[in-house]
Amino acid sequence: MALEFYKILQSHAQSQPDHPALIDGADTVTYSQLLDRVERFAGALDSLNLDADSKLIISWLVGGRDAEYANEFMQDVASRLANRVQLTTDGLHAYLDAVERAFGVDVDFAQLVKLYGQAPDAEKRYSPPVCVGAKKETFNGRPDKRHISTSYVERHNLTMRMSMRRFTRLTNAFSKRIINHCHALALYFVWYNFVRLHSSLRVTPAMEAGVIDRLWEMKDIVDLIDAAGPKPGPRGSYKKRGTAE
Repeated sequence: MALEFYKILQSHAQSQPDHPALIDGADTVTYSQLLDRVERFAGALDSLNLDADSKLIISWLVGGRDAEYANEFMQDVASRLANRVQLTTDGLHAYLDAVERAFGVDVDFAQLVKLYGQAPDAEKRYSPPVCVGAKKETFNGRPDKRHISTSYVERHNLTMRMSMRRFTRLTNAFSKRIINHCHALALYFVWYNFVRLHSSLRVTPAMEAGVIDRLWEMKDIVDLIDAAGPKPGPRGSYKKRGTAE
């Protein structure tokens, strides 16, 4: 059903891009704007890099599923790693060139390409396609096939949905502005890495990775925001308002 809805939305965006798709009071969203928001939202879920051992979120990016964003994302990932790693991505073709540009030959890189089929109950509403299989393809180095997996990232997508209301499916709680969406994600990832105790690790991912040596509180995040913000300047002289006689 989700794919059918997306195809219908694409069709409407091509045939009548400026026609209203959603009307909420004084705000109107056209079909082309709605399609753009849906694709950016989907891209936000896919651009995530997670360390399987420490569960640390190494990098994230809000963007599209294209070569430009793939290159930017992988360049950022590579800049944050000190040692050679094994890297697994989904089957997005743009990652092939992006990984080579960012890491060269200094990475053990593979893709997990999932194969989807029709849901058994085609009439059931909102039924996503069923994964009927997957194939592992090695592109660089010697990745351990036992660890070619995207399960950690996929499981974290559920954690994100459970932690942020704006990711709830089939509601009107989605982000209305991309800048607010990015701010919410930035707060979430700092909280996840430094404040939230991981259930299996019993420490935060940042502590497990050796980035910090104590448990952070929300006050520490607020202090970082205050330190990065502009300093308040001196207040101007106070002028009394004139009173009418």
